[in-house]
Amino acid sequence: MMKFNDRRVIVTGGTRGIGNAIAAGFASAGARVVISGRDAEVAAAKAAELDGDVHGLALDVTSGESVQQFFAAATDWLGGIDVLVANAGITRDKLVMALKDEDWDEVLGTNLRGAFLCAREAIRPMIRNRSGRIIGVTSVIGLTGNPGQGNYAASKAGLIGLVKSLAQEVASRNITVNAVAPGMIDTDMSADLPPKAREAIESRIPAGRAGTAQEVASAVMFLASDEASYITGEVLRVDGGLAC
Repeated sequence: MMKFNDRRVIVTGGTRGIGNAIAAGFASAGARVVISGRDAEVAAAKAAELDGDVHGLALDVTSGESVQQFFAAATDWLGGIDVLVANAGITRDKLVMALKDEDWDEVLGTNLRGAFLCAREAIRPMIRNRSGRIIGVTSVIGLTGNPGQGNYAASKAGLIGLVKSLAQEVASRNITVNAVAPGMIDTDMSADLPPKAREAIESRIPAGRAGTAQEVASAVMFLASDEASYITGEVLRVDGGLAC
């Protein structure tokens, strides 16, 4: 098992699904963890449910002011930052011709602008410390596209571009920047899919099943570990072969 004793980790969107599994994984491996949620009480309650040293704070990733306030409070509680997992994300699925401006803006604002704002805030102390790990949670949809998810695919493809660019900017400071691209994962988000749509996707997965949030968490933790110190600018698919 990977050890992260006393590492200081921030996981955005850590109150449910993949983000919650990532936070739980780091906490169980000895890290101190801050998770974010839209609601302060929910974030605090979800943090209290996890074993280990976990703290929950409110965050609106689309707001520069909120991001600054969150990182000030989070790094004060943690005593710094070693790992950022930019996981916060939403969907507003419709065919492109039916997408409203707000459907586009909300998804791009949360999934891409939010990741940018958080990475920019985290990178400053990491550069001073000449050490750090940033992992963006993208999606195989950002690599392949998907009907009805033009806004989501654009946001996740943009996140991949951000990761690859930032990786080149900070590699000389001993900071790695990578992305994990989950495929069909059993979460409350995928549970909302109509049964026929889910069956159609699963039929295309060579592994023959959906993945688990814990499997995604393991990939994130590997990229944050010392064993991955020479890996940067990478997109690690966790999709059972779906996007091969």
